[in-house]
Amino acid sequence: MIDVQRLRVLRSVAEHGSFSRAAAALLMTPSAVSQHIAALERSLGRPVAVRSTRGVTLTEPGRLLVETAETITAELDLVRREIDRLTERPRLTVATFTSGGRRLLPGALTRCVGAHPEVELTVLEAEPEAAVPMVRRGVADLALTYHFDGPLPPHTGLDRTPLTEDPLWVVLPEGHRLAGREAVGLGELAADRWVLGCLRTEAFLRRYAERAGFELRVAGSTTDYFFARTLVAAGVGVSLIPGIALAPESAGTHLVRVEPPRPARHIAVVTARRRRPPPRYVEDLVEALVEAAGAAGMERS
Repeated sequence: MIDVQRLRVLRSVAEHGSFSRAAAALLMTPSAVSQHIAALERSLGRPVAVRSTRGVTLTEPGRLLVETAETITAELDLVRREIDRLTERPRLTVATFTSGGRRLLPGALTRCVGAHPEVELTVLEAEPEAAVPMVRRGVADLALTYHFDGPLPPHTGLDRTPLTEDPLWVVLPEGHRLAGREAVGLGELAADRWVLGCLRTEAFLRRYAERAGFELRVAGSTTDYFFARTLVAAGVGVSLIPGIALAPESAGTHLVRVEPPRPARHIAVVTARRRRPPPRYVEDLVEALVEAAGAAGMERS
């Protein structure tokens, strides 16, 4: 049988990247951490971590164990919260990325809280790479997430409910040579400078530019799509922005479709897969988000 305390130690080693930092976080000695990991490896008959001068790297069995440890911790936290709910108000915690939260969450939350006025609501702003682990650890009950075109990120121990496809649009300043077009290929903008609205859009653009044989020239970098659009209107450059982030309208810009295959974000709700069904208010919020995406005229991904 795998010892839960040893899983806790392995999870800390993975989080902190070294035995010594994990020991400090757990209020243990590095020797004690090493003994726990060695005992775990003996019980499995396989190594779970490899130490080097650059830190600690998990083996594949180690990675699977850490994911399991997160699920077990989340289960225990869920039990603790359910016990607390016997005497306290039930709590609903939602993690969401900004543009999706602004467009889809308000109406869904209004409906859910109206049906469950006893629930104490908390909303946390987080990008998917932070929000998904929150759900896995039990910090959040659900997360509104997205991923760009390509393989779906692994969601071990989680359920994913698709909401919508969110196509990306080219945003051009007034007077741009392509502003009157219905659609453009991104390669036609190879000579332009770009304003970036988020790091993930930058990664997509750089991959595309490399495949198309041109170098991406960045004129501005932000983490706010509306700010990026105002920079485009000021003539700083052109941008690529998801449709869900195009409201409210910004004067001085033109929106042009990207020629097929059109890049898109795929928006979904992520919830934890538990042995017990989730509270009714979690299920109701997921249902409300699906309906909110449909009411906004978006396509299910």
